[in-house]
This record gives sequence, structure tokens and C-alpha cells, in this order.
Amino acid sequence: MTTTVPASPAPTASAPAASAGLTPQQRRSKALRRFALSITVLNVLGLTWLGFEQAWATPFVAVGTAYATELLLETTDAAVHRRRPRYLGPFGQVLDFMLPAHITGLACSMLLFASDRLAPYAFAAAVGIASKYVVRARVRGKSQHVLNPSNTGIVVTLLLYDWVGIAPPYEFTEYPPGPLRWIIPLAVLGAGTLLNAKLTLKMPLLLGWMAGFALQAVIRSLLTDAWILGALGPMTGVAFVLYTNYMISDPGTTPVAPRRQVAFGLGIAAAYGALMALHITFGLFFALGIVCAVRWLALITLPVTAPLLQRLRRTTPVARTAGEAP
Repeated sequence: MTTTVPASPAPTASAPAASAGLTPQQRRSKALRRFALSITVLNVLGLTWLGFEQAWATPFVAVGTAYATELLLETTDAAVHRRRPRYLGPFGQVLDFMLPAHITGLACSMLLFASDRLAPYAFAAAVGIASKYVVRARVRGKSQHVLNPSNTGIVVTLLLYDWVGIAPPYEFTEYPPGPLRWIIPLAVLGAGTLLNAKLTLKMPLLLGWMAGFALQAVIRSLLTDAWILGALGPMTGVAFVLYTNYMISDPGTTPVAPRRQVAFGLGIAAAYGALMALHITFGLFFALGIVCAVRWLALITLPVTAPLLQRLRRTTPVARTAGEAP
């Protein structure tokens, strides 16, 4: 799930009109609070009505671990860099600082399934928060975390705990009667799309991802024995909608420029298709982890590669136009 919404650049002509009247800080705060409210309501409804199979204690353990890890690492980081901890300040500022940890904890508790064990959920939440402080790169002139925290915690847990799996997709619509099984996915889709269109401004990324997902399904059906309807089927489920609108659209760990957003979304789809062709499970989460890691490597090597590319451009002869004298 989306866990961090950094300050966005000033609205441009391409930004939705509804977001043009908000400052970047206001847009960040509104997005954070709406994300947090959405995932909290979903967890409450899931445990009481939608058929979530995790223990009732799971979200409390995961969120509590996320809070504790965030406060501990923020205190340590502030002491090392001799700055004021971000949890000290006005209520609104403290709330916005803690909400990413809240979202990470709930995302890990909702999307993982470890039967009656609680340790994997706590581990996932702690890893997700720790990744924000450990894996960083310079983005637009300042140090920033680049791995999606919720996804990172889930991926590391799946790799280290071979008996832990992903919560089954059917639990989102197992108990609601007839029409509600269609209304719930549509409601989640509408709310998430509105949020990303007006506040996170990540629609190019989402469109690139969905187009890429459909394309990889077609390619797999042509080159392998994958059934085209089966390959496209995940797009109709609640899990896919949640992943699309609330996981890969994390503004803190995705590009800002529209073209790069599209490339990021296409990259996730390509990685997913390759993982499916190799029969690797949990492809959605591993695909996002791979693309975030590739972007991190590109960002940390940019200080070395950028001057080399500029030098190459300067030394490459420009092709002569027709009729130009030699």
C-alpha cells in the first residue's frame, strides 16, 4: 500500500483542475489522510464482515510494530544528523509523520497470511519501515527512500518465511451477498482512481501499468500455453484494484514526470509477465520490488553515469543534413 506521500511539485497545466487550488503540502496531507482512512475502514470491514482470515490481533501487532520502529529509527536518525525529530511539533505535522507507519502496518497485516502466527506480520512491518531509513537515494536534490515500504516488507517476509503466503483474494468478497460482490470492487476502484487523479497525480503510471498488464497477458498467451482470459482475469478482482490504486501509486517511491511514470508502470508489467512465464508465485509483489530496486540502482549510479553520457553526446559527431558541405 501507499505509505508515503511527499511534497509534490507545483501544479502544472496538465494537473487536474481540482488539485490546482491546493499547495503541495495540502495535497500531501489530504492524500495521506485519505489513504489511512481507506485502509483502516477496509481492515475493520474485512475482519468483521468481508471474510478476512487473519487473527483479530494481527493489525494491532503489525501497526504497533510499525509505530515503534518508526519512532526508534527517527530518533536515531535525528540524533545522528543533529536535527529535531519529526514527531515533535504541531498535531497535524505529527499525524502526517505517523500515518505512513499506520498504512504500512495495516497493509502488511491485510495482505499477508501466516495462519495464527503473529511474528511474520511484525517482521514485515519492521522491515518495511526500516527500508525507508536504510535504502535511500538523491531524488530531485534531496535524500529520499525509494523502496515501497509495504511491498518491501511483504517481499522480504515471503522470501524468508517460506510457509507464509498472501491473503487469498476471495476473502474480500466471500461473504457479501450477490450485487455487493460487484459493488465493492467498483467502489474501491472509483475511490482509488479519484484519489490518484486529484491528489497523487499518478494516473500516467496507473495507465501504463494497466496497458502493460494487458499487453503481457496477450504476449504470454501467444508465446506460451497461458489462456488469454486466465491471464487477463486478475484485472477483475479486488486484489488487483487495491494493488493498482493503493500499492504501486506510492508517490514517495515512484517517478514524478509523466513519461517516467508510464515507463515505471510498463516496467512492473514486464517484470510480472516474466515472473509468470517462469512460474514464480507472488508475481505482483516481486515485480514491484524488482522495478523499485532497478530504479534505486539507477539513481545511485546517476552521479557517475550522467557526466559520461554528457561527454559522449559532446564527442559524438552530429549527422550532416542533406546538401550540407563536408
